[in-house]
Amino acid sequence: MRIAVRREPDAGERRVAATPESVAQLVAAGLDVVVEAGAGTLAGYPDADYTAAGATVTKKLDAGKADALVHVRPLAAEVIAGLKKGAVTVGLASPASELAGVAASRDRGVTAFALELVPRISRSQSMDALTSQALVAGYRCVFEAAMRYPRFFPLYMTAAGTIPPAKVLVLGAGVAGLQAIATAKRLGARVSANDVRAASADEVQSMGGTFIHLDLDTADATGGYAKELAADRAKRQQELLTPHVADADVIITTAAIPGRPAPRLLTAAMLAGMRSGSVVVDLAAESGGNVEGSIPGSDVLIPVAGGTITLVGMKDAASAMPFDASRLYARNVANLVALMTKDGVIAPDFEDEVIAGACLTHEGTVRHEPTAAAIADLKGATR
Repeated sequence: MRIAVRREPDAGERRVAATPESVAQLVAAGLDVVVEAGAGTLAGYPDADYTAAGATVTKKLDAGKADALVHVRPLAAEVIAGLKKGAVTVGLASPASELAGVAASRDRGVTAFALELVPRISRSQSMDALTSQALVAGYRCVFEAAMRYPRFFPLYMTAAGTIPPAKVLVLGAGVAGLQAIATAKRLGARVSANDVRAASADEVQSMGGTFIHLDLDTADATGGYAKELAADRAKRQQELLTPHVADADVIITTAAIPGRPAPRLLTAAMLAGMRSGSVVVDLAAESGGNVEGSIPGSDVLIPVAGGTITLVGMKDAASAMPFDASRLYARNVANLVALMTKDGVIAPDFEDEVIAGACLTHEGTVRHEPTAAAIADLKGATR
C-alpha cells in the first residue's frame, strides 16, 4: 500500500507528519512511502534524508493515488474530496471545529483517524499526539516569557547586590502546564501553579512547583481533563486567584477543555493589578483564550500603574520548535499506522479499542458520536 506524506500548506505550520526516522519504520512495516518534496524542509529534514530512509520523493504529490495520507493540520474538504474512496487518513482533525472536513470524509467514504481521539490509556501513550505536542508547547511558552521579561529568572547573589528570582505562576497543570513548571524551575524561577483537577497538587509538587490551594471543589472530567466550571464557580476562581496574579512576575496559562472554547481564567481587571514589566503568556489564545484581550500570534501591551505589562497570545506553539515537535508527532503517527498494518496492508481492526476510539469516519459513517451529533445539529439549524 502507498502512504503519502504531504507538505503542510498552512502559513506558520513548520511541522511534518513523517520524519526520515518514522519513514524507515513505515517502510519496515511493508508500506510504500511517498513524500512531497520539501515536506520536511522547514522542520530541518531535507529531501535527501527521506530518500535515504526508503521513501520516494515527488515534486508534486498526487494524494488521490495514495491509499493513505498522513498530515499535521486538519485536511480541507476539497483535499478530502480528491482522495480515493476508502482511503485512510491519519492526523490531527479538530473534529469539534472542522465539521465540514468530517462531513467530507464521511461523504467520500474515507477512513479518517483523528489523533485527538486516541484513548488515553497506557498502551496508546506512544500514539498520543496531544501529549507530545503539549510538551513542546509548554516548554516553548516559558522561553517566550523569558525573552520578554526585562529581568532575570534565577536568583543571583553578586558583589553589587542580590537579584531575587522571578515569580512564575502557571495556571493549568496538564502536560503543557507541568512542562512549563519544570522549565521555569530549571531557569531558576520560583514557581507556583493551580489547576481544578484533584491530582494536580501532587503533579505540581513533583515538578518542583508550589501548588496554590483555592477554596473550590475539584472538577475532573474523563481522560485526565478538567470540566468546565459553572459561571458562579468560574467567577469565584477568578476572585481567589486575583492576589496571586498581582504577586506574579510571569504568568503562563495552559487550561483547555477538548471540543470547547478555552476557559476564561484572567480578566482585564485582574491584569491591571500586576507590576509593570510583567509578562502573561496565553497558550490557549487560539481556542478562545484563557486571558481576556489575548490575540493569537500577537503581543498586546496593557497599561498598568507605572508602565505596561505584555500579554502574549501564542499561535502555532509546537510549530515554533518544528524539529523535535515533528520527531515526536511523526512517531505518534507511525505507531498508530503500525498498529493497523499487517503484511504491508493497512487494515484497521475495530475490535481494538485504540483503533476504534481514534476512528472519526469509516464507510460513510461518522463513528465519533459527539461529532456526529454536532453535524446533525448543524444540518438541522440550516434547514
